[in-house]
Amino acid sequence: MARRRDSRRITQPRPARGLARGRHGRGVRSSVAGPYLPMLTGRIPRFEQTVAETMDFLRAQAPEKLEGIRLEVAGMPPDEQQPDAGIERWRVVRPSTIVLFRVPIDRLAKLHCPDPVHYRMHIERVMLEAIGDLLGKDPWDILPDRYDAE
Repeated sequence: MARRRDSRRITQPRPARGLARGRHGRGVRSSVAGPYLPMLTGRIPRFEQTVAETMDFLRAQAPEKLEGIRLEVAGMPPDEQQPDAGIERWRVVRPSTIVLFRVPIDRLAKLHCPDPVHYRMHIERVMLEAIGDLLGKDPWDILPDRYDAE
């Protein structure tokens, strides 16, 4: 028995994939944070942002001391160390370049309060130690007036 042409079910054309709805018919996906919360960031961008903001602050406070100093961020130090030397947190590469190693700074931090403020202070302390190492000064001498009581 032949089917009649008009008894066939006519379907609507399907929209392009992903435009009409997301997986399983739940609607279009949105940000995990939602429209009212800031976008989430990862460890690497947060670390690099902290380094950049701290260096901008230090350059504004002591431009003559920090003129020409460059900071770079790397993941891990190269595997050419002596076994008893420990893990480097930074390395002075050229006369005016410091390479900060993000993973040792992050993972070997022993913060008594693991919150963003103490994490930022830890990164700033490591940066001051690295700059002090480059300049041959005590880290407290880089900004001597900063910590005076008023």
